[in-house]
Amino acid sequence: MTLHLADDARISNGGMGARGPANIATVLVLLVWLIGTLLLAERKSGQVIMLLRALLGFAMPVIHRAGTGGIVGASMAGTTRAFYFVWVTLLVGVISSGFAGILAARALLRPSEGTDRGAA
Repeated sequence: MTLHLADDARISNGGMGARGPANIATVLVLLVWLIGTLLLAERKSGQVIMLLRALLGFAMPVIHRAGTGGIVGASMAGTTRAFYFVWVTLLVGVISSGFAGILAARALLRPSEGTDRGAA
């Protein structure tokens, strides 16, 4: 995801990327995703963070192609960068987020460790 965001920053704003509050928000979102994945993975809160991250990432290819003003629009059409950019958004959005979403949903749906599982 960080590589994708760096590529987005290179493309937008003449290569300067987001500045100020938008940049701080990006760092905070990535920090929450990392904490949810690494520190809270066994807790419901971490699994919810991972599921939300997966849902947002799953929508990324659609968001990037939305309307004529989308990042993959007229300015990129027909360039060699277009193939790479579309491939990366599909990779992150479908494969990475899809797999993370499946794992998070499975973890959320499994019974808690503290419940009685039919002890005789």
